[in-house]
Amino acid sequence: MSRIGKAPIVLPENVTMTVSDTNVVTVTGPKGTLSQQITGNISVCLEEQDNKKVIILKANDELKETNAKHGLYRALIANLVTGVSAGFSKSITINGVGYKCAVQGNKLVLNIGFSHPVNVDIPNGLTVTCPSITEIVVSGIDKVQVGQWAADVKAIKKVEPYHGYGIYYTNEHVRRKEIKKTSSGKK
Repeated sequence: MSRIGKAPIVLPENVTMTVSDTNVVTVTGPKGTLSQQITGNISVCLEEQDNKKVIILKANDELKETNAKHGLYRALIANLVTGVSAGFSKSITINGVGYKCAVQGNKLVLNIGFSHPVNVDIPNGLTVTCPSITEIVVSGIDKVQVGQWAADVKAIKKVEPYHGYGIYYTNEHVRRKEIKKTSSGKK
């Protein structure tokens, strides 16, 4: 039995959960509504423990595939609950001489050393802000969408290892290489 799958998910007071006949879990909260299709031999139920509503996932057999999906779907449903109640965000930093970013309408405009500005479309469901000209904050209710869009922006200009120029997550450690040294004028 999956140790992650056995852990209960505490439902905040302002969040509701429903399970349809086709095993689609729908979670609704103050920030929006998200849903997840459950496949395999796993059942989802809503119980009350210690005066709190809790989501419990149960594996109906002991197959290896069911155990793997048990933990997976528990994590995905926990992400749904967190997303509709608190939301997710990623912070990206741009480093380089003359590098800057700005949000114009539904596009992120990046000036990152190319001969032209790079325009990146902001998908529906995401909020992108630039608190400074070298910082981007991506936020939304879907953890996968926030993370994927942030990774796509980061992939536009990979970090150069000698000076650290490029796009990286704010909490990411950028490995730097030592610059080659020249000889001391010997002939």
